[in-house]
Amino acid sequence: MSRYFIEFSYDGTNYHGLQKQPNSKTIQESIETNMFKYFGIKSNLTLAGRTDTGVHARQMFAHFDIETEFEQKKFCKSLNMMLPKDISLESLSLVSDESHARFDATSRTYEYFINSKKNPFNYKFAYYLKDELDIEKMNKSCFRLINHLDFKCFSKSNTDVKTYNCDISVAKWDIMENGFRFNITANRFLRNMVRSIVGTMLEIGRLKISDMDFQKILDSRDRSEAGFSVPASGLFLTNVTYNEKFIKIWRK
Repeated sequence: MSRYFIEFSYDGTNYHGLQKQPNSKTIQESIETNMFKYFGIKSNLTLAGRTDTGVHARQMFAHFDIETEFEQKKFCKSLNMMLPKDISLESLSLVSDESHARFDATSRTYEYFINSKKNPFNYKFAYYLKDELDIEKMNKSCFRLINHLDFKCFSKSNTDVKTYNCDISVAKWDIMENGFRFNITANRFLRNMVRSIVGTMLEIGRLKISDMDFQKILDSRDRSEAGFSVPASGLFLTNVTYNEKFIKIWRK
């Protein structure tokens, strides 16, 4: 039995999220279905994380175990010919048996994109917002995210988790041509967390709430106190990192 890591990317527009679930079209289900066609046996993916309905990923990892020998160099090319056009397999790596796509990951990075100018060619990948935003005030409040630990106020209420603690190491807003980008990195994220953070911070940028109001929301641990969740279309998982120990045992 050998363990492999796959790196893949996808446009989540037409899927009910990444993680497989009954009677729903998901990224995982599509990859596993085509892996079954390729190998002739069932192969279950263990994902590095999850993304919700409509969210995209420029980089995601998963691992699977298999006894069957196959041509590793041809695997990605062959599977990409079978996968739908909105899912792409980027790489395959043979790893140690102890390597784990989820538990060995040390951080995840998300980016959220906002267009301030209507763009008919980019509406699937950004949130169109014509309001003026005070980015300086929004970035000031980003420091409160980095210095906070419990993010229950930004989590879906029906989430089954043992803790709402997340260690955020990066949170910042950048001005881009015809829009804005929010960048956030943490060891883990809660369901709907990034989208509700962005929606709440937009209220800061619109001068509807203050920096101190934002701190009160964080301290409240109450989702009803936070702002709206922005549409999933503008959200991308852009990077998953692994610790140095893991990299050393990665068998290329």
